Amino acid sequence: MNVIEAIQQRQSIRAYQTRPVAPETIYRLLEAARHAPSGVNSQPWQVAVVSGQSKLRLQQRLEAALRHGEPSRMEYPYYPASWQEPYKARRLACGLALYGALGIERDDKARQLEQRAANFRAFDAPVMLLFFIDPILSTGSYLDYGMFLQSLMVAAVEAGLATCPQASLADYPQIVKEELGYDDGLILVCGMALGYAEEKAEVNRYRTAREPVESFARFFE
Repeated sequence: MNVIEAIQQRQSIRAYQTRPVAPETIYRLLEAARHAPSGVNSQPWQVAVVSGQSKLRLQQRLEAALRHGEPSRMEYPYYPASWQEPYKARRLACGLALYGALGIERDDKARQLEQRAANFRAFDAPVMLLFFIDPILSTGSYLDYGMFLQSLMVAAVEAGLATCPQASLADYPQIVKEELGYDDGLILVCGMALGYAEEKAEVNRYRTAREPVESFARFFE
């Protein structure tokens, strides 16, 4: 598999096998991702690799927070306060595609809640990754983090693994930091599910649309 194939095959997987991921495999993925570029080589990433009983305890607390109606306390604005076009339409299409693959109707609030809750279990993947950043760093370091995350996800594809990057896993940062013993001053950027895809699951068979190059690129000669 070449790099372009790995990039094109990567997708956000929301159903996983129970098969565990060997620690040495995770280490190898992080070993590859650490070569991502960063401004002045600042390397802003700090990663928690959570599995087994540690994951079970953490996900139970996160899911309980959701079910008890606790509001998100995300430590930075990931989404805009007000959606405008064309982003509003893309967001809607993304949600409809997901719920359509799951067979969840727009008025089925109970199943929608269950699907939201699955986010906080990292979709039952065997591994939950959580990513922290030092608050002294600024916007450029978030760009660096994106390159690190993409490198990690592409490396996972090459290794036969699946991922789903998740902003939702940063909704309750205090719970995460308390459970894992991280400094309260750090910012929880996001999380990621990691494991082996359940190929037969319908939710893993849909793909979101991507804009053609002509819609976002201008060439100057």
